[in-house]
Order: sequence, then structure tokens, then C-alpha cells
Amino acid sequence: MKKILALVIASAFAIAATSAFAADAPPNKQQNKMSQCQATAGEKKLEGKDRQAFVNECLKAKPAKPESKISMCNKKTTGLKGDERKKAQSECMKAA
Repeated sequence: MKKILALVIASAFAIAATSAFAADAPPNKQQNKMSQCQATAGEKKLEGKDRQAFVNECLKAKPAKPESKISMCNKKTTGLKGDERKKAQSECMKAA
């Protein structure tokens, strides 16, 4: 019985230590995203179900991937042909 009591007390201390450590941990990506979504909802003055729906959609949204250099240069040189296109793409790749 004493062993069980000692085990319960030790478990309680372990749980208390874990929760104290978690409170000191910096916010993770999900927490940061939640803060940003909540702030945006506040700026839009959303309340109730509208706010909840907005925040849910905001959290589901994936960040936009940045456009690659090649893709950007291809768009800039659309319509050019041959050596003119090669030269323009080369310059674009060096600049970007």
C-alpha cells in the first residue's frame, strides 16, 4: 500500500512539473497561426458563428508557396523566341 501511495505522489509531482514546463514553452506554429487568425477576425470585427467559421477556414488554409525563379522568368519571357528568349531568361535568372 505504501508503494502505491508513493507511486501516486511521484506521478502527481511529475504531472505538475510537466505542466509547468509546458507553460514556459514558446508558442508553436499552430498557436502562432491561431493568434494570427484571431487577430484578423478581430480586425474584421467578426463575432459569434461568423468569427468561428472564419477562424476555422483560416486555420485550414495552407500558406501560399513562393513562385520559383524559373516559373517567374518563364512568365516574363512569354512571347519571345529563340536567342532573344534565351538571353532574356538568362538575365532574369541572374537578377532574380
